[in-house]
Amino acid sequence: MLFYRSSLPLSRSTLNYLTGLVRRNRVKLGSKGRVLTAGQQALMTLAYLKKGETFAQLGAGFGVGTTTAWRYVNEAVAWLSARSPKLGQALAKARKDGVEHLILDGTLIAIDCVKADRPFYSGKHKKHGVNLQVIAGPDGQIVWVSGAVPGSIHDLKAARNWGIIRALAACGLIVLADKGYHGAHPAILTPYKGKNKPASQKQPNCSHAKLRSPGERANAQLKSWKIPTKLRCCPHRAGHLAKAISVLQNREASAHA
Repeated sequence: MLFYRSSLPLSRSTLNYLTGLVRRNRVKLGSKGRVLTAGQQALMTLAYLKKGETFAQLGAGFGVGTTTAWRYVNEAVAWLSARSPKLGQALAKARKDGVEHLILDGTLIAIDCVKADRPFYSGKHKKHGVNLQVIAGPDGQIVWVSGAVPGSIHDLKAARNWGIIRALAACGLIVLADKGYHGAHPAILTPYKGKNKPASQKQPNCSHAKLRSPGERANAQLKSWKIPTKLRCCPHRAGHLAKAISVLQNREASAHA
């Protein structure tokens, strides 16, 4: 087997943050005599999320077994996911920070699935996957990420299932969403639908699309981490992975601000 040096396009502060999180949780668990240090476990987790390395590759690179790599990464992901704010907390913080408006958008995380698994097949995207609902700020920063539901579920239904529509309507902020959320609630603004729209509707639609575009940027930031591009694990873990990534992505944004 050959080994080579590699790099991660992440800041040192993100590694330090995750190392501190791992160290504190190890103390809570009373863990002693582990094969890898807290820093090595954090680095392994970042390599898994950012580069999509397999557990066999991670184990070989860090000198541990594949099962140990799997356990260490899943452990750190669970700790990161737990740091992701609840929906009410995220909206309250956005309101406190003086955010002008929020953007609601859905995204599909592709998964390895056979054709028989119809609940995960998205007719819109023509592939198997899980649906995640993402709330972003006007700067494109991720405010909140939902758990995962099968890709066959429509964005509006998924948002209602997670209580997002009700929470956004009550938060008192302007919310922009695409046509898929049409009719969700008067507080959630969507573009005019239909063909051959008059000029009085075309201009508002253009302005709406311009203000809503940072939502797409938030989804792109989420998928700039390699692991969500196509999951090779249980589909129901997608939500925990996305929440973990959102915590790290916001740390990265803060480090470069």
